[in-house]
Amino acid sequence: MSSNDADRSGIGSRKQAVSIRLSRNDVRHIKGLAERLGARDSDVIRFAIKLMLSKLSPLQDSGVRGRGLVPVFLECGPELMRHFELDAIKLSAIINEAAEPDQRVDHEDIQLIAMSGIQRSYIRLRVPSLRRANGTSQSGNGAAKSPSKNPPEADLLEDSLHQYLYEKYLAPAAPAPMPSALRPALAGGES
Repeated sequence: MSSNDADRSGIGSRKQAVSIRLSRNDVRHIKGLAERLGARDSDVIRFAIKLMLSKLSPLQDSGVRGRGLVPVFLECGPELMRHFELDAIKLSAIINEAAEPDQRVDHEDIQLIAMSGIQRSYIRLRVPSLRRANGTSQSGNGAAKSPSKNPPEADLLEDSLHQYLYEKYLAPAAPAPMPSALRPALAGGES
């Protein structure tokens, strides 16, 4: 990563070597991917970085605020929320700070985005209709039956959230009402 190159605009760009610490497990996974792809470890790392930078590009633009950041948090939200330990308050600051009033994202919707970053099992606990549909209920001894590994209801909840937020903040039509399946998730406290 230390050779000179010309970037796409034709202007010379200098590559820089960067040192990062990775767990042995991550290095093992990188080596496995590189071997499977017939590539070098560094190629896999560069690909991962370019992919991440591409997905998060609106966050790199200080002019993008409010509703313009909704797609980033819908696409990468769960991973961002967990890795950077973001809660609804931090997320609100990232999304709405210095946003024009007509570009701001409602606090309720920021809470939903923040909750989408939490494990699905927690969301199922917060949304009673998913518990019933999934067969998770309290038995007489207080133990819960375990839900199936990848319940389709959780996917439906996630899809409903994405559709609702895309329609409300990105579609030019009138704002979409919050689906009733998402309302119970907000009841019972803030993230």
